[in-house]
Amino acid sequence: MPTSLSLSTATLACAALVAGALVPLQAGSNAALGRALGHPLWATVASLLVSLLCVLPALFVMHAHAPLLGRATQLPVWIWFGGIAGVIYITSALVLTPRLGATTFIVSVIAGQMLTSLLIDNYGLMGLPVKPANPGRVAGVLLIFAGMLLVQWFTPAPRPAAGQASAGTSAEASPHAAREIEPSAHPHT
Repeated sequence: MPTSLSLSTATLACAALVAGALVPLQAGSNAALGRALGHPLWATVASLLVSLLCVLPALFVMHAHAPLLGRATQLPVWIWFGGIAGVIYITSALVLTPRLGATTFIVSVIAGQMLTSLLIDNYGLMGLPVKPANPGRVAGVLLIFAGMLLVQWFTPAPRPAAGQASAGTSAEASPHAAREIEPSAHPHT
């Protein structure tokens, strides 16, 4: 049975919507940064450094207490996976977004997030409360997968972006074009 949304829940959902709207912008800007820096991993490093530079002042403004580093060795290993997942996501975004397009990449990410979230909720993983995967929630996730398939099915062949050379001259347009397409072609990088 559906539950009613309170104003605070609606406000939080809107905040999540705004945060989600930033994700394609992150993917696109990181992809461009990867091309500009000559390798996707340098863009990942740069993105994470910018993130660090943004969060440090926020810690000061919000009067965050010093971290409890003494407890770090007592924590379960899986608790550190967030950092690994961040690197994987950022690198995947900047490598896959130019190839798939922003829409196909993001809808695929959302489908993966929803399936994983459903499993986390259903089993109460990572210390989160159990929220069973009932038929309505499963149907919602299946609809997202259906949307992903529709987006992929109806995505036209890529055309060069405004200001970029045509596909036939892309190698001349970017000194790193071969590396962007085939990283293994340059074992020294």
